[in-house]
Amino acid sequence: MTDKQIGIRDMFAERNIYQVYLDVEAALARAQAQLGVIPQSAADKISSSAQIDLLDIDAIHEGLRISGHPLVPIIWELDRVCGEEAGGYIHWGATTQNITQTAKLLVVKRCHDIFLGNLGKLLNILADLAEKSKDYAMPGRTHGQHAVPMTFGHKVAVWIDEILRHIDRLKGCEERVFVTMLGGGAGTLASVGMEGLHTQELMAKELNMTSMPMPSRTTQDHQAEYVTILALFASTSTKMAREIYTLMKQEYGEAEERITEGQVGSSTMPQKRNPKRSQRIIANAAKIRVFVPLAFESMQEEHEADASGDQMINAAIDEVCVITNEIILGLIDLFDGVNLYPERMRRNLDLSGGLIMSEQIMLELGKEIGRQRAHDVVYDAAQKSVNEGRSFLDTLAEEEDVVARLSKDQIAELLDPENYMGLCSYFAETFAARARDRAKELG
Repeated sequence: MTDKQIGIRDMFAERNIYQVYLDVEAALARAQAQLGVIPQSAADKISSSAQIDLLDIDAIHEGLRISGHPLVPIIWELDRVCGEEAGGYIHWGATTQNITQTAKLLVVKRCHDIFLGNLGKLLNILADLAEKSKDYAMPGRTHGQHAVPMTFGHKVAVWIDEILRHIDRLKGCEERVFVTMLGGGAGTLASVGMEGLHTQELMAKELNMTSMPMPSRTTQDHQAEYVTILALFASTSTKMAREIYTLMKQEYGEAEERITEGQVGSSTMPQKRNPKRSQRIIANAAKIRVFVPLAFESMQEEHEADASGDQMINAAIDEVCVITNEIILGLIDLFDGVNLYPERMRRNLDLSGGLIMSEQIMLELGKEIGRQRAHDVVYDAAQKSVNEGRSFLDTLAEEEDVVARLSKDQIAELLDPENYMGLCSYFAETFAARARDRAKELG
């Protein structure tokens, strides 16, 4: 089965992790054979035997119970299958963390490739949504209050922009994160010398990774960086899901998750149409952010090796990878079926009786009397409208500075929110195109 078929969580299952340990041991043997460190015949036998199906898993489990060591029992079994002649060259010049960390990062790299492919699918969905809603007029809100008019497509363009940067971060970290390590017991390469560095480089080519510049066992910043990047993406995901969660409230009514036939929101309130998809994304994203401090803790190892840091980063990166893919698939599911209600968006623009257009009135008036004076005049009219429950059009008409320069028809025209959308449509179209271009690059 391919990586995409077995799923992210299965990649971190015991059997698959053991197989990747064997893959790294085989790559090590082939690299050493190229350099003449071990015989080619031994490397060939190790490579052909490094298959978990050929090993006795019960014997490995028993070895783990007796030794308490995460790798040695696997080496014992591989040695048995290879035979005495070739088996003696397994794990030459390596220490456990060299194999386990390289293997873990190889698994993470496979997850990484799946993330990027799924992000490409998400970008195409968001591109369609941005174009569809580029002219859906709605209130722009700052501090939870109506600010100026905008379109839903503009909102989607903002999401696309952030996701594109997260993809840049993910692509940009690849050489730093997905590295082979062969430093030996304390990272000094004492047992193999310069050949060890050349071996590490050849292993990297074999595994489609890069070679760790300084193969120290206490270096965890590259893995912590990866966790942090995924946490950044998780926060953007929260923002996107939270927006749908909020706009789905009856008080807004501007968007809604796809509600499938027979979906039940509550055991006691039959009318409930709950934002389950959004809530799941929000909760998963919070879980990812919790692992960032643990990843930072893992960097603070003592001396030249400290298993506690290794255990911390492994716990963090395993769960973060699993949850990240759940979030991406959740976003695809959410936005592929989201329902938008442009009529309600447009009606909500009128909730303030034209007050959302105060800025345009101020700027138009400011051409004659200066911006600050215009601000004060429009402010007075706006506050009267709210405090006295009167039409903004009427309170504006009572301001001498306004009526002396603007007719009632001009004021009414300036109060039309669809005349004040700025570059909303442009941004939606531009970032839809960028999303599609990047999705093509991601395959």
